[in-house]
Amino acid sequence: MANTLEEEFKYYLDHQKELVEKYNGKFIVIKNLEVIGAFDSEIEAIEKTSKDYELGTFLVQKCEAGTDSYTQTYHSRAIFA
Repeated sequence: MANTLEEEFKYYLDHQKELVEKYNGKFIVIKNLEVIGAFDSEIEAIEKTSKDYELGTFLVQKCEAGTDSYTQTYHSRAIFA
């Protein structure tokens, strides 16, 4: 079964301390319960990751200590013809 973005966010919460030690201040991309990229901006993370993975299948999270950087809001962009 595919992981949901909620599971990816839980992974971030469970590993936040160690992730902050490694990626503090970066926007990290989490897919399949692992970090697959770290970027300086959210836009860069989305643009580069979406070249290889469909939007809505990965989580972009600002990596910093505390709770101010996350909201548990999940967005999926869809284009309708």
